[in-house]
Amino acid sequence: MTGYSNNQQAGFAMIVVAASLTAIGLIALAIGGDVLFSDNIQRGNTAEFNECKENDFKPDNCEKYLSRINNEVSGIYIDPEN
Repeated sequence: MTGYSNNQQAGFAMIVVAASLTAIGLIALAIGGDVLFSDNIQRGNTAEFNECKENDFKPDNCEKYLSRINNEVSGIYIDPEN
């Protein structure tokens, strides 16, 4: 049994490209009405972080930040036990 010919391989590649473009189109239709979709996500995350910062990262939903903020770059040092 021989492998696929070059024309068949190119045809399969075109099918994969068409499927990926269809997926991109469906995603664009799903979020098309909200042109600031990613901006709204970022603003929400920033607001959550600032709220956690005001509460000294004490609430349970702020634990995810503790592993990333205790460093020289952030300039925020929090002791999780206190």
